[in-house]
Amino acid sequence: MRFNRAITPVKVLSFDLDDTLYDNHPIIKAALQAQFDHLASIPQWQAKGPNYWRECRNRVGETQPELQSDVTKWRQVALRYGFAQLGFSERQAQEYANAAYKAFADARSNIVVSDDVLELLAQLREKYTLIAITNGNVEVDKFNLKGEFDLVLQAGPHGEAKPSRALFDKACALLEVNPSDILHIGDSLDTDVQGANNAGCYSIWLDNQNCIYSYKGLADIEITDIMQLALLTK
Repeated sequence: MRFNRAITPVKVLSFDLDDTLYDNHPIIKAALQAQFDHLASIPQWQAKGPNYWRECRNRVGETQPELQSDVTKWRQVALRYGFAQLGFSERQAQEYANAAYKAFADARSNIVVSDDVLELLAQLREKYTLIAITNGNVEVDKFNLKGEFDLVLQAGPHGEAKPSRALFDKACALLEVNPSDILHIGDSLDTDVQGANNAGCYSIWLDNQNCIYSYKGLADIEITDIMQLALLTK
């Protein structure tokens, strides 16, 4: 654990979810495959070829850019658009889109967080309020993070995606704390660290992805393994 700046005592630990508390890459891969397998069972969609989904998603993203901060709604609208373009009625397009999204969402929540991480959260909960602030669309109530957080905020339904300060501001309002009472932990400099810094919260960067980021600011603390957070219980 490396400190780039001194921090004052905090009351709340805020966690990003994907690629912070679990490896999200195989989960997303499986969820996309589940969606593609479902769509391949529909002859009209299958006939459009392998790039049709991407074309629909990109088209909706271009015409409705506000959806890009709500990945769930973006996917749902793109699926509905795709079926409408195939000539399905509005009702049919919605029904087919719902079924395709369900295939994705069910696989998306097929997550098992390690016992070590769950034990870490239990230790941290003895000293801090634990919350989650995520840009993703995972539903924590569907896997073994259920009940681990006092508050879960998702980009889209609850506010603009990180690095906007919106979700952090909402957390402060709901918990009745100051920004400096929150320490946010995440794997992305561009979204997690920048977002927390924008909001006046403290930040911990989990540097374990070997990614290149555009944000040049510093996290208050840097770690390379989530288990290093056990030091916060001392």
